Amino acid sequence: MDAMSDTTAPETAADGAVDEGDLAADYIEELLDIADLDGDLEIDVRNGRTYLTVTAGEGGNLGRLSQQDVVRSLQELTRLAVQNQTGEFSRLILDIGGSRDARQQELAALVDSAVARIEAGAAKAALPPMSSYERKLVHDLVAERGFTSESQGEGAERHTVISRA
Repeated sequence: MDAMSDTTAPETAADGAVDEGDLAADYIEELLDIADLDGDLEIDVRNGRTYLTVTAGEGGNLGRLSQQDVVRSLQELTRLAVQNQTGEFSRLILDIGGSRDARQQELAALVDSAVARIEAGAAKAALPPMSSYERKLVHDLVAERGFTSESQGEGAERHTVISRA
């Protein structure tokens, strides 16, 4: 297993806190070891949020792990593992084998379809329920297309509704 950061001992920040990315990388690396899969890990922090990316090395196969439901579940398990270690809520984003790019393309297609319905005369178009991170991506895509959007619903039923600006 090849990791871009040393995952044998999580780094501590100046205030003594353990780095969320290193903890998450340790957790995922252990999972990959158990599953006997090879993967390269990369940790990035953007806008205060940790992104952990797992890519297949030469001849590696992350096919099953990169399925959306599996990534979503592993992300939640990883967040819980980090939270258990740090005592703080984790907003970590996990990408396995390009799953986030694939999902972003799916979301763009959903937005395009909703915008087409509105341009054809519908007052509004609702998208299916999705995570807060995915809704944020949708809001950005909708704004790029000159429309407005808002999140509605509660819990697992929270979804985005798109309308004219």
